[in-house]
Amino acid sequence: MISSVTEQAKVERIRRQIFMALFVALAVALHTLEYLLPSPAPWFRLGFANILAITALFLYGARAAWTVTLARIGIGSLLLGNLFSPGFLLSLSGGILATALMTAARKTFGRMIGPVGVSALGALGHVLGQMLVAWLVLVRHDGLWRMFPFLLLFALGTGIANGVAADSLLNLLRGHPAFRAVREADGRTART
Repeated sequence: MISSVTEQAKVERIRRQIFMALFVALAVALHTLEYLLPSPAPWFRLGFANILAITALFLYGARAAWTVTLARIGIGSLLLGNLFSPGFLLSLSGGILATALMTAARKTFGRMIGPVGVSALGALGHVLGQMLVAWLVLVRHDGLWRMFPFLLLFALGTGIANGVAADSLLNLLRGHPAFRAVREADGRTART
């Protein structure tokens, strides 16, 4: 039984660390699994791992989303043996721009934007980041940009689907007693 406010805060901090470790581990597993699946384009992925970054963003804030994204890319690339390869650069650039857009949108719009909107913006950022690095570092050919509308369309579709999945996961987690403190913080934010 928890007797003091200090002990309660300590339990919440440890609980948060455990869930962040789980989010990173699941994101790495999804990142690795997607890499092993066939893909319609060389660097096109469905972005399932972003579901965990969005969940971390809505539960614990921007820093948590950055942690999940960067840890997923770094650890996933180490496991796959492609650290600092062109695929790693594309994944890193897409992840950085996607997370920057998602965290900025969440900070700017607060409760007015949900996981689906944030995920769609992240998909836009991911494609844009990858195209910029592909054009600047890998293939400096203007024809590359002709693929942009098609990749953007695919990314928006997967971004919306991943946002719906993240929203479902968030609803499931917020109903669990372990996320009572997060629920209460959300309630306080909604009242202010």
